[in-house]
Amino acid sequence: MEKSYEFTGKNLDIAMELRYLAFAAILWREEVMTRPERIELSQEELDALLERVESETLRPGDYEVIKGMAETIAYLSHVADQKGVQVARLLRTLFGAKSEKRETILQDREKQEASPKDLTSAGGSEGTNSKKGHGRRAASDYTGAETNEVKHAELEPGDDCPACDRGTLYEQTPGMVVRVKAASPFTATIHELEKLRCGLCGVLFTAEPPAGVGSKKYDESVGSLIALLKYGAGMPFYRLEKLQNGFGVPLASSTQWEILDATKKIIEPAYEELFRQAAQGSVVYNDDTTVRILELMGKRREKMHDPPERTGLYTTGIISEVDERKIALYFSANRHAGENLAKLLSLRDAWRDPPIQMSDGLGHNRLEGTDTIVSHCLAHGRRRFLDLFENFPEEVRHVIDIFADVYKVEAVARKEKLDDDARLELHQRDSAPLMDDLERWLHELLAEKKVEPNSQLGQAIEYVRKRWSSLTLFLRKPGAPLDNNVAERALKKAILNRKNSLFFKTRYGAQVGDLFLSLIHTADLCGANPFAYLNALQLNREALLRDPAAWMPWNYRGALEETESTSATGKILS
Repeated sequence: MEKSYEFTGKNLDIAMELRYLAFAAILWREEVMTRPERIELSQEELDALLERVESETLRPGDYEVIKGMAETIAYLSHVADQKGVQVARLLRTLFGAKSEKRETILQDREKQEASPKDLTSAGGSEGTNSKKGHGRRAASDYTGAETNEVKHAELEPGDDCPACDRGTLYEQTPGMVVRVKAASPFTATIHELEKLRCGLCGVLFTAEPPAGVGSKKYDESVGSLIALLKYGAGMPFYRLEKLQNGFGVPLASSTQWEILDATKKIIEPAYEELFRQAAQGSVVYNDDTTVRILELMGKRREKMHDPPERTGLYTTGIISEVDERKIALYFSANRHAGENLAKLLSLRDAWRDPPIQMSDGLGHNRLEGTDTIVSHCLAHGRRRFLDLFENFPEEVRHVIDIFADVYKVEAVARKEKLDDDARLELHQRDSAPLMDDLERWLHELLAEKKVEPNSQLGQAIEYVRKRWSSLTLFLRKPGAPLDNNVAERALKKAILNRKNSLFFKTRYGAQVGDLFLSLIHTADLCGANPFAYLNALQLNREALLRDPAAWMPWNYRGALEETESTSATGKILS
């Protein structure tokens, strides 16, 4: 029977480290070696054993104790080798990865291997790697600022120069002075309407409100800003309520929800049109993250008349490329990415060719029967090796270098703004030889038994080889992307809201969040101002109902100008 030992000495650092490793090993699963039996060993017993070893006066039974120590160390070493990757992934999940760039990874490795003297001689001080630039923003960056033209107090263009009395003054580019002030996100104006009452007949006379005040307490812009703060910036309702109370303009969390719900019903036609157009995309990216919807969890779920069979809850992010534009859609419920994508593509025009579907290698991202051209993410394949850098530095470095060269080719294509066909030719010329060499090298590692197939490195190799055709679709299909980063960036919006607000209360609340987040992120991707866009949708609800396609984030300005022009013409004619 194999044995393990727990050291209880208070001042023994090694014993504490071994205890930590033993505890971590207990938490790790899928063990290959048999877990040693656990036996207590006090500090006094350990000290006595070490004295007997030093004096070469071992007693009967000491051999079993020492043998158990050796077996425990071997066991922990084996488990650490097998599970180090999972620990690295766990740490990355908990604390985030500093960077996955090749330069950062290799520099960190070199710093770990170098001595302090080497770092000093290499000039490894903090000041040597400072970023370029002064950090200031140009006045042109403040697109939402109010501009105030200030004329010269004494001079005008065309005046004689007061310095030389001979020249003439000409207008130049104005100097810019930016001043920023703080204000409450929501402001309120109180109109005190004077009231007069007749002392004889008692008739009351009230002043009329100023022109343009309207009858609504909350302006359309209030709903737009609440949506941006809640879903775009991740500020929960209760946090915004506390902030507004501090500014003296109360806005209860329940009121915020009522305003958002009313706004959602107005702008919903734009979301439905966005959904329809996204179904026509030539490339679709999709991925999942978790979400909490209380209505579908725990006792609340048990009280439902017809609860769904699946208990897992997901937020799916889908990015669809349509005519060089990107449309973002979000779905939060108990359906995974493949099912949501199938729902989207059910609205696709029958005459269109199947789209390219970019995702990672998980089966949830694709639904059987969905007509797509599957392409898998190179970054996910690369990450499989990246997690093994500490254990297999040379092999991982080789994979990272090849992937880095492929991405350099992609950078050239973007810089030169190549179309899909020209980009494909470039990758076939420069990237295909790199990927062919990588495929041969990975095959040789397994064929020549240089790598154990069931090891972590062997599993990473099998992941890539199994999906080689879909990972290299960019070498055969025009427009096929290299990775799924655009969908992962989109999911960060939903993750931000999850981290701050923690959950949705109901399925309907999740649908409202999906609608606003889809419109907001699509506006961001199209370079439109989400706040101005949401305002425009609410102020032109009738025009939106007549022609939703004219009120998309990328073309609504034209519809807005046409509406304003028609209104102005109508006023003139009247």
